[in-house]
Amino acid sequence: MGTVVVCVVLVGAVGLAIRSMVRDKRNGKSIHCGGDCKHCGGHCH
Repeated sequence: MGTVVVCVVLVGAVGLAIRSMVRDKRNGKSIHCGGDCKHCGGHCH
C-alpha cells in the first residue's frame, strides 16, 4: 500500500512540473532565458 501512495505522489509532482513548463512556454518564457530579454540581448523572440 505504501508503494501505491509513493507512486501517486511522484506522478502528481511530475505532472505539476510538466504543467508549469508548458505554462511558461505558452507565456513566452524558456528554460534558457527566463523571459528577461534585457539580460540575454533580446534573443528571446
